[in-house]
Order: sequence, then C-alpha cells, then structure tokens
Amino acid sequence: MLGRSDDSAERRRLVRPPRLGDLPHAIGRLLSGITRPVPVSGPVPRGGNPDAVVDCAVYANGLRRGGSAPVSYPEAARQARRRRGTFVWLGLHEPDLATMRPVAEVFGLHELLVEQAVAGGHRPGVQTLGDVTRLVLRTARYVEHDRLTATSEVVETGDVTVLIGPWFAITVRHGPVGPLWAVRKELEARPEVLRQGPWSVAYAVGSRMVDSYLDVAEHVERDLERIEEETFASERTSEFAHIYQLKREMVEFKRAVLPLAEPLTRLLDSRVLPAGLRPYLEDVRGRLARAADRVGGFDDLVNSILQARLAQVSVDQNHDMRKIAAWAAIAAVPTVIAGVFGMNFDVMPGTGAAYGFYVSIAAMLVIGGGVYHRLKKSGWL
Repeated sequence: MLGRSDDSAERRRLVRPPRLGDLPHAIGRLLSGITRPVPVSGPVPRGGNPDAVVDCAVYANGLRRGGSAPVSYPEAARQARRRRGTFVWLGLHEPDLATMRPVAEVFGLHELLVEQAVAGGHRPGVQTLGDVTRLVLRTARYVEHDRLTATSEVVETGDVTVLIGPWFAITVRHGPVGPLWAVRKELEARPEVLRQGPWSVAYAVGSRMVDSYLDVAEHVERDLERIEEETFASERTSEFAHIYQLKREMVEFKRAVLPLAEPLTRLLDSRVLPAGLRPYLEDVRGRLARAADRVGGFDDLVNSILQARLAQVSVDQNHDMRKIAAWAAIAAVPTVIAGVFGMNFDVMPGTGAAYGFYVSIAAMLVIGGGVYHRLKKSGWL
C-alpha cells in the first residue's frame, strides 16, 4: 500500500500543469498576457479639462470677488446665496452628463435643462422652467481660405446655452467656435452693466454673438465679390461647384442668424428682463436685424451669380455647337466634290482632263474659303 501511494504521488507530480515560472521567460510572458484579465472599458476621461469648467466667479455690485483666480462652483454658490445682490457666473465647455449632474444639484436645475445643456446643435430659442430661463444662441466664425473651392469651409458654427437663474448664470458652450473668455473680460470692465445681475451675462453673450455675425457677413461679402468678378471676367473656368459650396455654407449661416430674432423679441416683451438692460438688448436686436438683412441679401446674390453662371455655361455650349457646325459645313465642300468625282461611272465629264485634279483642288479651296469668310462674318467662327 505504501508503494502504491508513492506511485500515485509521483504520477500527480508528473501530470501537474506547468507553472509560468517553470517555462522560459518569453513563453511565460506570452501566456501571462493571454491569461491576464481584460479591463472593462469605461468612459474616456476628459483631456485638459476633466470637469469642463472654464471659469467660475462671484460678482457683487458690478465687481468680481476674490480676484481673477477661479473658485469652485459649490463655494461660489454658497457665497452668492449668503449675500444679496451677488451672483455666480459658471462657464462650461462641452460637459457630459456626469459633469452636469453635480452642477444641477448645486444650482437646482431641472433635469430637462441638464439634458438639453449636455447635447449640442440646438436651434436658437428661449425657454423658462420654474425660475430658470434657458437662452440658446448659435456661434459663428469665418474660416480663412486663400481660394474658395468645392470643399472649402466658409462658416464654422457651434452653440452656447445660457441658463439664467435668480442668483446665477451658467454658460455651456459646444464646439470650438465662440470662446467666452473675452466676453467675461469685457463685461468685468463694465461694472454698471454687471450690477444688473445674471441677465447681464445673457446680454454680453448675445451682443458678442451678433457682433460675430456681422464680422462673418463682412468676410462673406468679400468672397461674393471675388466670385462675382470671376463670373463676369473675360477668362473664366467652367467650374462652378464652389458657388454651390458657398450657397450651402450660407444656409448654415442663416440657421444661426435668422431664428434668433424671435427669442430676443420674447425676452424684450417679458418681465424677467431688468429694466436697465432693455436699452442694451434693443441695441442687440437692431444689430441682429442688420445682420439678418445682409444674410438675406447674400442668399439672393448667390442665387443671381449661380443663375448667371449657368446661363454663361449654356451660352458657351451653344457657341461651341455653332463652331462645330461651321467647321462641318466647311468640311462638307471638299467632301461633296471628292464624292462626285469619285463615282465609278464610265462616262463622266472632266475625268480625262489634264488639269482636272488641280481644278478640283482649287474649287475646294475657293468654295471652302468663301464659306469660312461668310461664317466668320456672321459670328459663327
């Protein structure tokens, strides 16, 4: 029995699976890599701005408290709630849902406002839920280019959502267009406007957006002037796909500018807007009307240029067909003469003439030259 037990123990030692330490280093490393548990993929952390906060500050009596250094928004909210006439401006850039949930808890935002703020690409509009007003504006920026092509990007757009509460203003920006740090600096330099409270942020953002519309319109007008010069130039190409590209870009620009007039009118007609900001917002609406008129005029001008270019293409095609027909008529003269004298008849006048070949060549040249002169004079050549 003892010998059998020793044999069983020896057999177990022989058939046991090899351990990684018993194998060569390269094979062991390969097997450990295969047997290592695969980590579960989770949300990719944000790169340079994990919490999506661009800036956060407390404002009281038209001045920024605590200097230029940003403060955490929970601390800023506590300070604003303690002091009357104080509000918080929190700036966010492309926050996700996990980022917005703590913000919603601190500022008491409705869940619909959170979902709408996380998603981008909204149409300009205004909405009020409880004591919080949501204002959406489209950002626009002109993309510099040396020459307009069929794939050139002329206008780049994004959107900004402004959430205005009794003691806070939250700006949520989507896209690389329209950074608001310059808006904050300009507004901090105007304490008389900042004293109007959180709605001063909505005015400042709206004013900057409308100014960007006018700037983009000025650059687009130059592009239209260049296209108009190319269209009516003496030497022009047959390509006009870049005109369609500009027309598509104008459609995107119109979607940013034209729908904003209705939300501004609703704000001016509402009672939530402070009386001290109404003249400023009226000025914004006036500038927006100028931008809308220019954009509408651009659309008509692009259509006119496109129609003119299509008419030019049609005229050029007709001119080419006239040239082809004219040269076909000239070529028909020697073809007819050669065809007549090339017939296989036994009796034909002039077939035995000594100078018949030279006479026929001369007749071809004279008649063909006469046809060419006539067509040239009539404008077919």
